[in-house]
Amino acid sequence: MSVTKNLEAQYHQRYEGALVPLARSLYEFIARLDLPSKYHRIGPVTVRPKSIEKFLTKAQTTENEKPKYSDPLHQIQDQLGARIITFYLCDVDPVTKIMKDYFNPIEEIKIVPDSASKFGYEGRHLVLFIPDDILTPEIPRELCPTFFELQVKTLFQYAWSEADHDLAYKPPVKLAPEQEKMVAFTAAQAWGADQIFNRLASELGIIGK
Repeated sequence: MSVTKNLEAQYHQRYEGALVPLARSLYEFIARLDLPSKYHRIGPVTVRPKSIEKFLTKAQTTENEKPKYSDPLHQIQDQLGARIITFYLCDVDPVTKIMKDYFNPIEEIKIVPDSASKFGYEGRHLVLFIPDDILTPEIPRELCPTFFELQVKTLFQYAWSEADHDLAYKPPVKLAPEQEKMVAFTAAQAWGADQIFNRLASELGIIGK
């Protein structure tokens, strides 16, 4: 069996035996935290296992013409991914904090553009240990990954990043300069919308000033 086929078989076993039930269990755990009652507006909460196709594609990523992952099953951090969407910017930090209080963080990254004059992808990414609380008896421990990835984003950050992923991050062809400007313009609009809605919600008393 080739290395790729062997990895596919191993991940398929993990996907069916652990990741799918873990996703359900993690979603139910986050739902019990009842974030909407603690913060102003929380949008959709999603938890998903990374598909077999996407895992294999990521496992074959190269850097400087060398494989990025020597042990993909243990190194790829988003085999189990969760996302929490907030309506307002002011809720990103407190929601992130409460998740860090309930889960043991390994890594936290606040992703922002390289300079204040640029617009692009923004969001909060955390790598967290999978707690024993979400492991049910039917999930084999030996198939479980050690950690999962959590993203906390506003509605506008999420909407822009989803479109950008197909149009600019992984486009079918290289974008022309004019097309790159169009993407940057939409990023600026998403940033501005976040600022304006947060300010309006504060001025109207919807959120604390």
